[in-house]
Amino acid sequence: MPDDCAVYKINESTAIVQTVDFFTPVVDDPFVFGQIAAANSLSDIYAMGADPVTALNLVGFPVEKIDKGVLKEILRGGMDKMAEAGVCLVGGHSIDDQEIKYGLAVTGLIHPEKILTKQGARTGDAVLITKPLGMGIISTALKADMASASSVRDITRAMTTLNKTAAEVVKMAGVHACTDITGFGLAGHAMEVARASKRAVLFHSSSIPVFREAVEYASMGLVPEGARSNSKFYESSVVFRENISPEMRDIIYDPQTSGGLFFTVDPAVMDDLIEECKAKGVSVFHVGEVLDAPPGKIIIDR
Repeated sequence: MPDDCAVYKINESTAIVQTVDFFTPVVDDPFVFGQIAAANSLSDIYAMGADPVTALNLVGFPVEKIDKGVLKEILRGGMDKMAEAGVCLVGGHSIDDQEIKYGLAVTGLIHPEKILTKQGARTGDAVLITKPLGMGIISTALKADMASASSVRDITRAMTTLNKTAAEVVKMAGVHACTDITGFGLAGHAMEVARASKRAVLFHSSSIPVFREAVEYASMGLVPEGARSNSKFYESSVVFRENISPEMRDIIYDPQTSGGLFFTVDPAVMDDLIEECKAKGVSVFHVGEVLDAPPGKIIIDR
């Protein structure tokens, strides 16, 4: 089962971790888009427990169609998040493209024995996530000019928040498995952990945090195509034990951008971990448990 980054061991005390990600705009403000794209690219490094150190810009931009000032703002937004992360921009590559695209190739460092993977979830572990769901649905409503200003502010705040502090707490708590929630949605990324760990994951839908208005927009059909694709791809691994609403099912499959961390931890240390997160201003939610069987299954109850 592939993890969030490639890992190359240099010696007994150092390994490099590498990842790359880029995408088209999810918000209208170019500076904020740059922030989101950079935070999203850095997230895989944090999910592996590593410290990002360098990055390369990846840019696609229609130079003849859009003012280059827009590109300047995108890159400025990216630099803002790289500075917050303590990352040095060392170069990049750009092409003339018909659609704007931006992201980073990121390199991080870690001790080989401290790498966090998707494979370590244990029976009885508590399952926690650090950001609410519904970003994709609200972004779809935004593209249709139907999203409220408050809902856009909510997801923008979350998408521009680095997983840096959350990862620091997770590393100290000694979690068993870790990943981040992005394009495959909660169900897809949970399934990766379940398969890699040869366990099942049980979610309590009433405990899953959801952004305000995401349920309303889902009921209006404002659901991204990615959620439909995730549903088709993962539905054979997902079991709904009770009558879960269609809107909640959409949210479980909803692709996230710069989503939160997903991790499993011994219940004995969960309360201390939650308190440490609160002390550091990190939101965290206990959403389920790891089960012994059937391996690879995602089970949803109320």
